[in-house]
Amino acid sequence: MSNSPKIALVTGASRGLGRNTAIALARNGIDLIGTYHSNKKEADETVAAIKALGRKAVMFQLDTGNVASFPAFASEVRTALRSVRSRDSFDFLINNAGIGIHAPFAEMSETDFDRLMNIHFKGVFFLTQKLLPLIANGGRIVNLSSGLARFSMPGFAAYASMKGAVEVLTRYLAKELGPRGIAVNTVAPGAIETDFGGGTVRDNKQVNDFVASVTALGRVGVPDDIGPAIANLLSDGNRWINAQRIEVSGGMFV
Repeated sequence: MSNSPKIALVTGASRGLGRNTAIALARNGIDLIGTYHSNKKEADETVAAIKALGRKAVMFQLDTGNVASFPAFASEVRTALRSVRSRDSFDFLINNAGIGIHAPFAEMSETDFDRLMNIHFKGVFFLTQKLLPLIANGGRIVNLSSGLARFSMPGFAAYASMKGAVEVLTRYLAKELGPRGIAVNTVAPGAIETDFGGGTVRDNKQVNDFVASVTALGRVGVPDDIGPAIANLLSDGNRWINAQRIEVSGGMFV
């Protein structure tokens, strides 16, 4: 990779952990290509925050569960790279976009299962595949998982299973992309105070207190615990970390 500013593509960059990650990367001198699902106002606010840090940023609307839309999106990314930075590739892919659906195993509908599968696994698999020609040799990929893939809590059987699949995929990507010098890792946050899943961890005091009680550091995570960790993982000093699952949970259920 050249010494020019690096470029990261972050899915779900308009809110929550994606936004926090995008801004943390910008603070490290990295430009952003981001995606948002539907809230253009939040996307524009993220772009403004990154530009205020002196970095370049562009946002594209993308449903990461709609595989049929990926070729057109890849074309948009290619055009943006050439017009904004006169490049044909970007350096970092962060597969962050996601939703939370909480339902007991016995009550999980096929419709909700498929929605989770399309966004959290099928989408990650095929979006990464479609973007591979645009990822620079020597680049990095970070896939987002969850602490729920290690410990079990009722109501997350489907969601956590998708995240477990992503963790296996990460190791295979690391193996297959190794010849191109691309390192691939998983970051698995614990419970974080965001609007994810309706904001339950943030807004429900009983849930918040429970999470804090089972976390070694004695509190619930916040977005600033995650974004900077991902940005740090993508720094040159961590270039030899590969095929790893890195849990960032403050020590939940240790």
